[in-house]
Amino acid sequence: MVAKRTRYRRAAAAVAAGALPCLAFPAPALWWFAYVALVPWMLLLRSAPTGRRAALEGWLGGAAFIVAVHHWLLPSLHVFLLPVAALVGLLWIPWALLVREFLGGTPEPGRAAAALLLVPAGWLLSELARSWQGLGGPWGLLGASQWQVPPALRLASVGGVWLVSLLVVAVNCALVLLISVPGARVPAVAGVTGCVVLTGAVWLWVPRPEVSGTLRVAVVQPGLVADGPDSAEQRFDAGERLTRTLAGQRVDLVVWGESSVGADLAARPDLARRLAALSSGVGAPLLVNVDARRPAGPVAGPVAGPVAAAATPSGGGIYKSSVLVGPGGPTGDRYDKMRLVPFGEYIPARSLLGWATSVGRAAGEDRRRGAEPVLMNLPGRPGVRIGPLVCFESAFPDMSRRLTGDGAALLIAQSATSSFQHSWAPAQHASLAALRAAEDGRPMVHATLTGISVVHGPSGERIGPALPTSARAAQVYEVPLSRGSTFYVRFGDWPGGACLALLAAYCAVEGVRSLGLRKPAPEPTTPPARTARG
Repeated sequence: MVAKRTRYRRAAAAVAAGALPCLAFPAPALWWFAYVALVPWMLLLRSAPTGRRAALEGWLGGAAFIVAVHHWLLPSLHVFLLPVAALVGLLWIPWALLVREFLGGTPEPGRAAAALLLVPAGWLLSELARSWQGLGGPWGLLGASQWQVPPALRLASVGGVWLVSLLVVAVNCALVLLISVPGARVPAVAGVTGCVVLTGAVWLWVPRPEVSGTLRVAVVQPGLVADGPDSAEQRFDAGERLTRTLAGQRVDLVVWGESSVGADLAARPDLARRLAALSSGVGAPLLVNVDARRPAGPVAGPVAGPVAAAATPSGGGIYKSSVLVGPGGPTGDRYDKMRLVPFGEYIPARSLLGWATSVGRAAGEDRRRGAEPVLMNLPGRPGVRIGPLVCFESAFPDMSRRLTGDGAALLIAQSATSSFQHSWAPAQHASLAALRAAEDGRPMVHATLTGISVVHGPSGERIGPALPTSARAAQVYEVPLSRGSTFYVRFGDWPGGACLALLAAYCAVEGVRSLGLRKPAPEPTTPPARTARG
């Protein structure tokens, strides 16, 4: 009975410890807490009596972390969030086993030093795996909690958010050694010192983005609109009114949020004409976002005027599309969202999981995916190209990296989090713009319907005021442009490759050692002595 109670207590402790790191993310945004948040969980894992118990507690803690960071999804997914978290939580089992293996008992200095490399690598393995869109995407990566720390943003320009995650876990690991293994204090102190030296070296010697000009960008945030059959029209009207106030302010680009236009512009020429008139009145193109059903193939019949460029050959279905509109109407530049939100915009394996629509606000119909990224030439600014992303896509480092490598001077994420207006979601989403800007050395505009809208410069620094969820405004930002390329854009996700190689080498060594232990004893080289009988 006592043993059973102990197991239950340890399980509850694993759940609580796994949820703790959520406090480092927005909205609490206790960025410093990330460097100690894993310590209770790791202390629990190192004391696990068996590997099986460590695996269980790693799984429970991982599932609790997913629920804690994504708790604002409960109104949409309801109880379905729990099986999703249980599935994704399995990814922490290898990390938990590494913690017990290298930090359990009284590790020698050499093993403690190895822990400072392999334990962070095991954590990153879980982050890399769950960053696959089918498992929810890279939301809540530990390194993302450092979005407002300039030295961490500089590290992101070298190795992306992945390098920041590694550093945070390494510090947690060193603290566990300092607390629990007195004989390992030398490697623990050396590990913390190495993290500080690496951060300092990057801060001092990695070049900052070179500013090459400015761009006046206006973000239009229409605010909350009551749900109803005419909500799309009301949202369009609010955006239109706010955009008119920008006349005479000499802006280069006006950005509306995700789903700011609720009808296909080819099917609604009146909306296309109103947008063209707005562009003419403001003296700048508009980047709007169309969330609507599009017919298969080009629009039939003769098309003239501002609707002509809106007729785009495609498969029929509902798309979310960034569309550039000038004084003559849609310019022909359109980007269709490629990575959709699981359950929110499509249901994975709908034939099996379609019942999710009956317990939450899951997608009743799967939206269609775009085929490829798109760069748009900014009218009136020769050589300036913008790279649009839609909502959830700003969480994926590889998407903004590809746009930057292809020549984007400005990254734009059009988003809408109105379904989660009074939760942590708007702040979490807005924080990702700082990381993408720092990784790629390009400014990023995060424009939303209902807040938080924000702009970050090419080093990840905040540009101008953020528009909170209570704001209904059109705000103009002086956005610095930059040239050159960051280490991360040139070399990509190299920290992930390095960690996989390190873990593979460890597995190979352990495999060879295991075979050596099982090797049968050698046969004797001399014949056995004969003994006299009788």
